[in-house]
Amino acid sequence: MDAPEMKTTHSTPGADGGDALVSAFNAVGADYLFCSSGSEWAPVWESLARHHRDGLPAPRYLDLTHETVAAGMATGYGLLTRRPQGVLLHAAPGLLQGAMAVHGALLAGVPMVVSSSESTTYGDGPGQDPGGQWYRNLSIVGGPHAVAQPFTKWANEAASVHTLPTMITRAAELSRRAPAGPAYLNIPLEVLLEEWDGREAKPIVPPGSTHSSPDEADAVAALLRTAKNPVVVTETAGRETGGHEALVAFAEAWQLPVVEPDSAVCANFPRTHPLHAGADIGPWMDEADLILLVNCRAPFYPPSRRPSKATVVVLDEVPQRPHVAYQVLYADRYLEGNTANTLRQLAKRAKDLDPAAVAVRRTAQEERFAAEQAAIAGAETRAAEQTDGVDPVLVAATLRRLLDGQNGIVVDETITHSRVVKRHLKTAAPDSYFYVQGGLGQGIAVALGVKLAERDRPVVLTVGDGAFTYNPVIPSYDASKAYELPLLIVVFNNRVYKSMNLNHRRFYPDGAAAETGEWLGTDLHRLPRLAAFGEPFGMHTETVDTPDALAAALERALKAVAAGTTAVVDVLVSR
Repeated sequence: MDAPEMKTTHSTPGADGGDALVSAFNAVGADYLFCSSGSEWAPVWESLARHHRDGLPAPRYLDLTHETVAAGMATGYGLLTRRPQGVLLHAAPGLLQGAMAVHGALLAGVPMVVSSSESTTYGDGPGQDPGGQWYRNLSIVGGPHAVAQPFTKWANEAASVHTLPTMITRAAELSRRAPAGPAYLNIPLEVLLEEWDGREAKPIVPPGSTHSSPDEADAVAALLRTAKNPVVVTETAGRETGGHEALVAFAEAWQLPVVEPDSAVCANFPRTHPLHAGADIGPWMDEADLILLVNCRAPFYPPSRRPSKATVVVLDEVPQRPHVAYQVLYADRYLEGNTANTLRQLAKRAKDLDPAAVAVRRTAQEERFAAEQAAIAGAETRAAEQTDGVDPVLVAATLRRLLDGQNGIVVDETITHSRVVKRHLKTAAPDSYFYVQGGLGQGIAVALGVKLAERDRPVVLTVGDGAFTYNPVIPSYDASKAYELPLLIVVFNNRVYKSMNLNHRRFYPDGAAAETGEWLGTDLHRLPRLAAFGEPFGMHTETVDTPDALAAALERALKAVAAGTTAVVDVLVSR
């Protein structure tokens, strides 16, 4: 998506920090300001009103009713556009409310500039009264930028209106560079109300490209030529611009199997491609002699589990993630240029290969792929034959069939069903699958942001019933209706926090709960019909409890989405 056309905004009488902020986000090239309203943003609202009245360019403003919705939508939008947008929250409490979604953006590698405010005078300074709420309720010791520091790339305070525009553009520049993620700026209300002299920040430009040196690429190519059983493992190659396509070209050039482990969080490699080697890295830990970790932050679990004999090459622009508390890669060699560039360099070096060695590993991979496809087909046949409830495999397989040829995007916020969703949807295209990062309860907002970026593509959210109840459902549905962002929401409803229950059983297999059947903290049978929450918003809603009703319900739901209405299908799955 192209950045909006830039125009110069000249200072007008009475211009203040609100104008400086709008000018700065113009310079950033932000398409949107995602705002969960707070009393500090009146100067920004006034500036936007003037911009609209006078026909001046400004980012589009989205009025959102929950902090998670604001930050989550910015995340979804950034997953597709890969450019920083603005997120405006309210003071320290609003930042704390939105912290989970901002942290999710950090884990997802999405650039954005998050701002909220504080008071520096508490009503005792000259000029306009900020309001007693800042003195009594909203301030926090150390300022909100201290709160934001652990879950953002960079956090600071804009202490003057004269530095505000460049502080915003610098925050955007920092957020966009690898590893991309949210930057935070505390903008005191007094700064927003301060008179501004009209000095604008220079529009930012895209970051330059980085490359591994030819000598470094040559050394890895030499390892590939002599390897007998190499494998590629990737978690987020597809998150990079051109990364999906570059990985396919690289794997095909060298005839390398590609594993997307459970920690993979986006579409990295076509799951229908014969070189796709499934999700289990386990067999390779003892068998591989060369493992190429492509954009992997945590490929081995437990972290002490290391490959027994493989040389490990790490391809990643920033392999050691500064926001990851503990990370083990067992690297023997690094290629630290831009990942897509590095993969292209290595693909060009796929020459003088040993035909016999390539034939052996191609045959082995063909057998693995055929076995996996047969296992998938068998699981789907058994699911279709089941009469006692709706098997989650049937839900995923039916979605795949209905989305075939539709260029759809799936946002996934399931937990115990996430492997089923990945395995049976078989997504193949770039930017066709995203797994929600961080804490549960962001999925609807992230999906709305994805839809905002790709209005012509159907967007499906797959979500468990537990995760669904963590979402701010009413504010999310409000945003869907207000901004005409129709989604298909499919709830995998097993009436239990299954992951938590499994952990209890695993930790205490012969405990008191196993003896008495008293499983606390996990039962969701008391919840009402989850689809019904969409009815006040005029959404298409269905509850499915039999296999025979599933396909028709999903077909009706997709037709409703195509007609512009969000559809919620609550599927009572059998496990």
